[in-house]
Amino acid sequence: MKAKKISLPLGGAEVNQLKSGDRVLISGELFTARDAVHQRFHKLLAKGCKLPVDLKGQTLFYAGPAPAPRGKVIGSIGPTTSGRMDAYTPLLLAKAGLKAMIGKGRRSPEVIEAIKKNKAVYFAATGGAAALLAQTVVRAETVLFAELGPEAVLKLTVKDLPAVVAVDCRGRDVYKEGPKRFRPLPFPSPLRRGNVKVKKVKR
Repeated sequence: MKAKKISLPLGGAEVNQLKSGDRVLISGELFTARDAVHQRFHKLLAKGCKLPVDLKGQTLFYAGPAPAPRGKVIGSIGPTTSGRMDAYTPLLLAKAGLKAMIGKGRRSPEVIEAIKKNKAVYFAATGGAAALLAQTVVRAETVLFAELGPEAVLKLTVKDLPAVVAVDCRGRDVYKEGPKRFRPLPFPSPLRRGNVKVKKVKR
């Protein structure tokens, strides 16, 4: 299956066309955010405060990059386990207008329902390929919470970052539907169907 090229920020029409299991190449601007940042965002939203960065229609990449080697835009950068952000995600989708997330692994039923309700999308990137993913980053700058070091919010410009649509805007989950596609079909025994004659051995 050929990968679909998509550009950020995503609009409602683009999100609606994406289906669970689709391979995509993502280009455009996005923000990194991990546990510590999500906790801060969640506290602000819970208090009715405005976030220091506008996330409406934006994409969050659950990642904390390594320091950039000399002459490189960024160090190795790979997705962290998305479940660590599950407690904070529904509020970000509902109140901040977050449109897409990139991480790895399953999401909770509550997050999947929130994705469905808010017409968002969750992409899964390949874990263990941080050096490869770093090659897709063409620009990086720290925009918020620099004191958090690797967990600060970075604004990245990426070109053809590979991912898979893990949960689409209809709530279809590749972690549930994917295994069903490859589950072996039951193979009825020909003996039970009476198609095979068993010869008796004479002694």
